[in-house]
Amino acid sequence: MVIAAKMVRGKKVEIVSLLILVIVMAATAATVTYDHRALVIDGKRKILISGSIHYPRSTPEMWPDLIQKSKDGGLDVIETYVFWNGHEPEKNKYNFEGRYDLVKFVKLAAKAGLYVHLRIGPYACAEWNYGGFPVWLHFVPGIKFRTDNEPFKAEMQRFTAKIVDLMKQEKLYASQGGPIILSQIENEYGNIDSAYGAAGKSYMKWSASMALSLDTGVPWNMCQQGDAPDPIINTCNGFYCDQFTPNSNNKPKMWTENWSGWFLGFGEPTPYRPVEDLAFAVARFFQRGGTFQNYYMYHGGTNFERTSGGPLISTSYDYDAPIDEYGLLRQPKWGHLRDLHKAIKLCEDALIATDPEITSLGSNLEAAVYKTSSGSCAAFLANIGTQSDATVTFNGKSYRLPAWSVSILPDCKNVAFNTAKINSATESTAFARQSLKPDGGSSAELGSQWSHIKEPIGISEADALVKPGLLEQINTTADKSDFLWYSLRYIEMDIKGDETFLDEGSKAVLHIQSIGQVVYAFINGKLAGSGNDRTNISLDIPINLVTGKNTIDLLSVTVGLANYGAFFDIIGAGITGPVSLNSAKTGSSMDLSSHQWTYQVGLKGEDTGLGSGDSSEWVSNSPLPTNQPLVWYKTTFDAPSGSEPVAIDFTGTGKGIAWVNGQSIGRYWPTSIARTDGCVGSCNYRGTYRNDKCLKNCGKPSQTLYHVPRSWIKPSGNTLVLLEEMGGDPTKISFATKHTGSNLCLKVSESHPAPVDTWTSDSKFSNRTSPAVLSLKCPVSTQVISSIRFASFGTPTGSCGSFSHGRCNSARSLSVVQKACVGSRSCKVEVSTRVFGEPCHGVVKSLAVEAVCA
Repeated sequence: MVIAAKMVRGKKVEIVSLLILVIVMAATAATVTYDHRALVIDGKRKILISGSIHYPRSTPEMWPDLIQKSKDGGLDVIETYVFWNGHEPEKNKYNFEGRYDLVKFVKLAAKAGLYVHLRIGPYACAEWNYGGFPVWLHFVPGIKFRTDNEPFKAEMQRFTAKIVDLMKQEKLYASQGGPIILSQIENEYGNIDSAYGAAGKSYMKWSASMALSLDTGVPWNMCQQGDAPDPIINTCNGFYCDQFTPNSNNKPKMWTENWSGWFLGFGEPTPYRPVEDLAFAVARFFQRGGTFQNYYMYHGGTNFERTSGGPLISTSYDYDAPIDEYGLLRQPKWGHLRDLHKAIKLCEDALIATDPEITSLGSNLEAAVYKTSSGSCAAFLANIGTQSDATVTFNGKSYRLPAWSVSILPDCKNVAFNTAKINSATESTAFARQSLKPDGGSSAELGSQWSHIKEPIGISEADALVKPGLLEQINTTADKSDFLWYSLRYIEMDIKGDETFLDEGSKAVLHIQSIGQVVYAFINGKLAGSGNDRTNISLDIPINLVTGKNTIDLLSVTVGLANYGAFFDIIGAGITGPVSLNSAKTGSSMDLSSHQWTYQVGLKGEDTGLGSGDSSEWVSNSPLPTNQPLVWYKTTFDAPSGSEPVAIDFTGTGKGIAWVNGQSIGRYWPTSIARTDGCVGSCNYRGTYRNDKCLKNCGKPSQTLYHVPRSWIKPSGNTLVLLEEMGGDPTKISFATKHTGSNLCLKVSESHPAPVDTWTSDSKFSNRTSPAVLSLKCPVSTQVISSIRFASFGTPTGSCGSFSHGRCNSARSLSVVQKACVGSRSCKVEVSTRVFGEPCHGVVKSLAVEAVCA
C-alpha cells in the first residue's frame, strides 16, 4: 500500500509537470498566418530577412557561431533544406546524429532568438548528391520520381510525415512555441513540371494537399511554382525578384532564394557576386513590395564525404556567401548587408502598413513611397540605369543616385543607406601554412612518416559479377561507391599470323565511350590513359598488347550524381560504350562492348575500411611509391596551433578522397584546372548579374584547399588517410590555418550617407545633416590599429591594397588618420573639409585608408 501510494503521488507529480509544460508551451505558442503584405505572427505583419545555412555542410560545433553571426548580421530567420539521403541512407534506417542532428540545429536557432524556415522538399536540388533523394529510392519497383506515381508519392509522404512528426514531437513549430514559422513542400518544380505533362500538374496539387494534411499550424510555400494552389504561398528564386508577383492578391511577395554568389564546379573558375549588386537586388525587392527575403547562401559550407552533386560540384560550397566556408565573415559583404538590413528595419512600420506608391522620376529612375495615415513614411529611390549617375528631385529635395543603386530614406527625407556606397571595411583573409609536425619539419620531410597500401588493379573479389555487355554504373553500384571496375579477361592476341588483327610491332588504339565522369584504362595492369568530362568522355588510347592473353581493366569514377532537371534521377553514368580495339595500321576494329565483362563495385580498400587507418596491412618501407595510380597513403599529424579554421592544401596530389580520423573531408582534385577564359580583373557590379559574369582564378586549379573542421582534430596523434586514384606525391601536401588578415581598407566619399548606426527612433523624423564617417575596427578583440599604410583625402584612386594618391590630396590626411586611429582597436574619422581642409574645390572628395592591425 505504501509503494502504491508513492506511485500514485509520483504519477500525480508527473501529470502536474506535464500540465505546467503544456501551459508554458501554450503561452509561448505563436499564431502564424499571412495576408497580401506579409507573414503575420501573432497578429502582426513582419519584415523578415532570412539566410540559408545547411546543417550537414558544417558541424554541430560550428552551428552556434554561424547562427550568432547570422543574427549579428541582421537576420531574423535561418532557412535550410532537409536532406533525405542523409537522414535515411537505407530505407527505414534513420540518421539524426552529428551533422544530421536537425533537431539540435533548429533548437540552436531558437536559442539565438531566430525563426526557422524548414524546406522539407523532400527534393532539395542544392548541388547535393542526387538532389537529396536516397539512391535506394531509384530501385523501388514501379517508381517514377516527382510525378503522379503511387510508389513515389507513398515514399515522399512517408518521409515528409516523418520530419513533420519529429518536429512536432520536439514542439518546434511556432504553433507549439517553437521557431519554425514556414515549411516548404517540393522545390522549383515549376521550372520543369511541363516535362511531366498532366501527371506533373496532378502531382503538384497532390503534394500541396498532402503537406496541408500534416497540420503543422504554420503556412507552407512552394518556390518557383506559379500555379501553387491556395493556401500554399508561391515564392520566387533568382538573382532578382523585384518584378515577381504572387499568384493571388491574398499572398505576400516572398523571395526564398536570393543567390548571394554561385557554386563552384571542378574544372571551372570561381564565381563571385559583388555586394553592391546583391544589396541593390535586396533593396529593389523591398522597394517594390517584398516582405520576406532569403539569401541562398548566407553560409555555404563544405560538401563533406560524397555529398556533392552536379556532377562535378566541388567539395567547397563557399558560394561567395557573407559567412565563408570556414565560418569567417566575408567583408565588406557581411557588413554592407548588415547595414542594409538595419536601414530596411528602420522602414518596417511603414512597409508593413501599406502598399508602395511607385512613380517615375525619369528614365530608369523610380521612387517608391510607403506612407501611412499615422505619419510613418519611408521611401526608396532607385537608379536602374547601368551607365550614368543621376540627380533626382524628390519631395522638393535633390538626391544623387549612382548608377544601379537604391537609396533608402526611412523618413522620406534623409538617406540612411545607398546600395552602391559601402561603409564597411574590407578585411583580408589569408591561409598560413603549417607543417604536419610541431617540430617545424616540413611536410616534404615526412616521406618516412607515410605508409601505403597499393590498391589491386582490376577485380579483387572472388565472387565478382559477370555479365555480357556494358552495364550502366548507377544501376550497378547503387552509388555505394564512386568506383566501378569493368574488366575483360582475357583478350587473346595472335600477332604473327597472316590474317591477324595486328601486325607484329604495330599498336592498337583502345576506344572508350563513357557518359561520365572519370575513366582510367589499365592494360595488363599498367595505366594506359584516362579522361574526364561531365557527360561525354571519348577516349582513343594507343596501347601495346602482347602475344597471347591480355587484360583490359577500366575504372569508371563518378564525381557526384545529377541533382537538377526533369528526369535527372535517370541520368546515368559510367562506360556505356562502345568500347573497341582499333588497328592503327590496318584500320580494322574489334568491338568489345558485347563481350563478357566482369564487374566490381568499389575498391578493395573501401571494402576493408582503409579510410579509418586501422588496417594492419600498411607498409612503411622506403621509398614511398609516388605518382602512381590507386595507392592508399596514411600519416599522422598533430593539430595545427591556434584555434583558427584548418584546411589541407593538396597541391602535389592528383585526385582522390581524404579522411581525417576516419571522417571523410570529401573528394580532392587539385589537378582539375579551370578554363582560361571568362575572368576579368575587376567586375563591374552595374547591370544584370549572371553566374558567369564575375569570375576569378581562370587557368588555375579550381580547388586546392579543403576544409578540415577543428572538432575532427585531436591535439595530437591524428590520422590522415588518402586514396590517391590518379597519382601524386602526398609528401607535398601541407596544412594551413585560415585567419582574418591584419589589413583594413575602406574608401568613403563626402557623398556617403552617415553610418546607419547613427539613426535612432528619436532622430528618425528630424532633419539630418550628419557628415560621412569612415569607421575602422580590428576584427580580433586583442588587436589595435598599429599603423596606417595609406591615407588620402581628395581624389585617391585604386582599390584595397593598391590605393594611390590622385591629383588632389590633403597634406593633413595621414596625420589626421594616425592621430584618430593608431593605438585603438576602432576609430571614426569624419570625411569632410572641416577635418582635412580644402585640397581642391568643385569636386566630391573621398577618404581612402589602409590600416594595419596587430
